[in-house]
Amino acid sequence: MNVPDELRYSTDHEWARPNGDRITVGITDYAQDALGDVVFVDLPSPGTTVEAGGLLGEVESTKSVSEIYAPVAGEVVAANSALSDAPEKLNADPYGEGWICEIVLADPSSLDALLDSGAYRQLTDG
Repeated sequence: MNVPDELRYSTDHEWARPNGDRITVGITDYAQDALGDVVFVDLPSPGTTVEAGGLLGEVESTKSVSEIYAPVAGEVVAANSALSDAPEKLNADPYGEGWICEIVLADPSSLDALLDSGAYRQLTDG
């Protein structure tokens, strides 16, 4: 399982890549593997304000439908519209082309509440 060291992780299996006052969000390799083949992604709309743990969207696979949760509070400023036509990017490249959205952080220190790669590995190995 791929768990990049430079990312932060939620216990709900979302990742966050910090970039100044914003983060890029996606689902982890662990999550996409558990879902199976992704066939549809319901993306958040730019301008939407989210709370940490709040609903961002949904991922539908051949096995199930799973909700995507915001790892931090803030405002969605971009969504990966490429996933509308190619949802399989979540399976093929969950940390690259399979990103879900970008969020401007309401509080930059909120990243400290997320797991580092070592703690996320412990969560998924347990």
